[in-house]
Amino acid sequence: MQGTFFRRVFRLWFLLCLLCVTLPALAEVRIAAWNIQHFGWGDKKDYEAVATVAEHFDLIAVVELMRPEALEDLERRLERRTGEAWARLESDAIGRSSYREHYGFIWRESAVSYVDGAVVFIDTDDTFAREPFSARFLARESGAVFALAAVHIHYGKSVKDRVPELKGLADYWDWLAEVYPNTPRILAGDFNIAPNHPAVARLRNKARPVITEGATTLSSHDGRYANLYDNLWVERTGLALSGAGIARFPEWLGLTHERARATVSDHAPVYLLLGKQDVQRAGIGQASRLSAQVAGPACVDLNTASAEGLMQLPHIGPARAQAIIDGRPWRGAAELVRINGISASRINEIHASGLLCGGS
Repeated sequence: MQGTFFRRVFRLWFLLCLLCVTLPALAEVRIAAWNIQHFGWGDKKDYEAVATVAEHFDLIAVVELMRPEALEDLERRLERRTGEAWARLESDAIGRSSYREHYGFIWRESAVSYVDGAVVFIDTDDTFAREPFSARFLARESGAVFALAAVHIHYGKSVKDRVPELKGLADYWDWLAEVYPNTPRILAGDFNIAPNHPAVARLRNKARPVITEGATTLSSHDGRYANLYDNLWVERTGLALSGAGIARFPEWLGLTHERARATVSDHAPVYLLLGKQDVQRAGIGQASRLSAQVAGPACVDLNTASAEGLMQLPHIGPARAQAIIDGRPWRGAAELVRINGISASRINEIHASGLLCGGS
């Protein structure tokens, strides 16, 4: 009997040790790209609203940064809101004409640390109006090192004006491999083109976009988005991703699109989850984190939410919202595959949005 008891104790101790070893691998890092429209210009920007959105991520590649002081202000607000240390890094002003922008990175130090290699692309052929900016970072808990690059493709007068830069992204992707050898790459920002456009065909042969459906620019109509311009491109292999999505922040903040465009941005952030999903961090999902600051429901319950509430979820429009209501009760989001057009990958995006109650 005594031997059996000690064997059980040993087995329990072994399992606990194994759990302690494997838990860090579960931690995910939320990496976002956000065009914070003319960030640092004018007095109409609601900086607290920007911080309310930004705090849901661990590392953000910021484009259309007009003044570095705006990123410094965001860092202070994030530290005050989260009670954690944040850090930032910005490029010099970049541009061919008198109109210039900065790129910026801002990150939660408990989750991410800067490694090295902050550099603006050496654009010998003058392909880019605003040469991309990159650096290497470390996901603290998993130990994964990766290179993150920010780019803002020049919009021009038409798509034709964007094509040279878009075609040049494939060469830039190769350049990143030379600068950061044996390091997974993430190319983030505002590409001003859909990821299936022929102009990025060469890049698609080397990398893949994590956002392939939906749209990221705010239309003038509430709840509607116009173009899939913002994205994150990643290695075809070598990065452990557990999800990706578009952060529809006007719904989080309870803002009309008109108000959101005027005071926050006309672009929604896009994000990926690097590493396996950590259920202990599920609470930092977008809606649950916002619930303390924003009036309205904290999360979306498949069995009680209204049609309008259900339509906050990715891939859920009026028809699918009604189908969810008609199909109640639901034991979990996995059952949504019964609804026409909702695949397993779309269910993963619904989970990754962080909007569902209780991680259903």
